[in-house]
Amino acid sequence: MNSKLMAAAIVAASVLSAPVAQAEQFINVLTGGTSGVYYPLGVAMGKIYGDKIPGVKTQVQATKASVENLVLLQQGRGEIAFTLGDSLKAAWEGDAEAGFKNKLDKLRTIGAIYPNYIQIVATAESGIKTLADLKGKSLSVGAPKSGTELNSRAILAAAGMSYKDLGKVEYLPFAESVDLMKNRQLNATLQSAGLGVASLKDLSTSSEITVVAVPKETVDNIGPPFVSVIIPANTYTGQDKDVPTAAVVNYLVTSSAVSDDLAYQMTKLVYESLPELANAHAAGKEIKLEAAATGSPVPLHPGAIRYYKEKGLIK
Repeated sequence: MNSKLMAAAIVAASVLSAPVAQAEQFINVLTGGTSGVYYPLGVAMGKIYGDKIPGVKTQVQATKASVENLVLLQQGRGEIAFTLGDSLKAAWEGDAEAGFKNKLDKLRTIGAIYPNYIQIVATAESGIKTLADLKGKSLSVGAPKSGTELNSRAILAAAGMSYKDLGKVEYLPFAESVDLMKNRQLNATLQSAGLGVASLKDLSTSSEITVVAVPKETVDNIGPPFVSVIIPANTYTGQDKDVPTAAVVNYLVTSSAVSDDLAYQMTKLVYESLPELANAHAAGKEIKLEAAATGSPVPLHPGAIRYYKEKGLIK
């Protein structure tokens, strides 16, 4: 055999005998603003996935939260996302008013996580103590057509009000809303998030605030997926009493384009890493495996179903 043929044979033999490299998988975790709850939980999830799923590269993306996240999933620009339950329902149904021109049919649920508390906080000097007191005052309702902004519309409507009753409407993320309140340029903010959200903690330590109640009868006017809950006393500095409000469950959602095996691993690692998520944010303490497979308006991903069957949550 001449030298060229010999070299070619050696190269061919080495290629055939080399181990097949595992294709790298990519997980983009879609969260929310950096001052909210989704982001720190998403960062923790990204680290868990990167550490424990072989051959995976992770990225955590700050977004405008629920509505944007669901659109990005439908477009194949993310593998797992946080969303509010009412936004998820609207996306599945193709509710144009909520920001979904078409039904997002590629969405699949990973599982239920913690409830989002509707937290309406006003500066003490604004004199706002009830929902009715918001009339004629300035209120930040969240980024346009975000999950928070959809919650704002629902709460005001249930109280017999609309944006037209307000003195001024600001469509701002959490941190920017708080900055305006500190500078006396905004009376109140509605933030839909887990308890102890960083932006409101920051505000309560620097300004005197009032946490505005959403009475049970108002919550009942909205109906599911909203439920009546309590913001416990001392959640925020200066809040010395329990305050009733509304809550809506958050979900982790993926896409039908994500493989069953990857969805299984993402599901398993969320619910078997709850201490790490609780360390990332207090809202993580409210995530319960027992409730994970319940209530979603969108079908569970087959990979998630496999995990829940293993845990005896689905027969």
